[in-house]
Amino acid sequence: MNTIVERPRKFALVERQPAATFEEERLHRKQRLAATFRLFARYGFDQGLAGHVTVRDPEFPDRFWINPLSMHFSQIKVSDLQLVDHDGNILIGDKPINQAGFVIHSAIHAAHPHVIAAAHTHSTYGKAWSALGRLLDPLTQDSCAFYGDHVLFDPFTGVVLDADEGKKIAQALGTKKAAILQNHGLLTVGPTIEAAAWWYIAMDNAARTQLLAEAAGPTKPIPHEIAKLTAGQVGTHKGGYFSFQPLWDWITAQEPDLFN
Repeated sequence: MNTIVERPRKFALVERQPAATFEEERLHRKQRLAATFRLFARYGFDQGLAGHVTVRDPEFPDRFWINPLSMHFSQIKVSDLQLVDHDGNILIGDKPINQAGFVIHSAIHAAHPHVIAAAHTHSTYGKAWSALGRLLDPLTQDSCAFYGDHVLFDPFTGVVLDADEGKKIAQALGTKKAAILQNHGLLTVGPTIEAAAWWYIAMDNAARTQLLAEAAGPTKPIPHEIAKLTAGQVGTHKGGYFSFQPLWDWITAQEPDLFN
């Protein structure tokens, strides 16, 4: 009697195919941006007028989409997003925008063509960690995603309203995926809106984890070579993109009005 041996099947996450048109890509980015605000609200990253996430327009790279000022993250829809250029002109939308947000994000988008999206809010753990004036340590597998891939921007000089200050942040960021803004909070960037959003969530979590660990007692960081290896395993932008997908599925099922 012949025995049929079934070969093990292999599965892999499927990457998104490039959009066929600018319009299709623009809608994709705007929908993910609106979803990011909804997610950030769920994570408690909203505080008053603070916080902004931007995504570069696919057709006009010197323009980016941003949230209107004084609109709660939990209420932002695709139709609420505003388009601005690097000179601060609001090209689409009829509400003011966060001036500090414009200064920071316009400088980053102008200096780094590879950056499609950038995220910054005044999250509690991000602010707490920024007050210490230190980079994150590789304490866990997850925090290794930022090992050697984030910078400390110091010193704090007040609300970022001056264009030169925005340029300094962009210069300090360089090719890294994230920055700790001294006495201010966290900033993440990515080649996709999904990656930038995920890294913000992950970085705030890493800050929270280290604060808890250090409050409990002496910590034991992961050795350099292992941390470097792990960073290459868990810190890729592709990994950031895919890590966002379950959150996208969840928030769009919970709050489908964000598509309006």
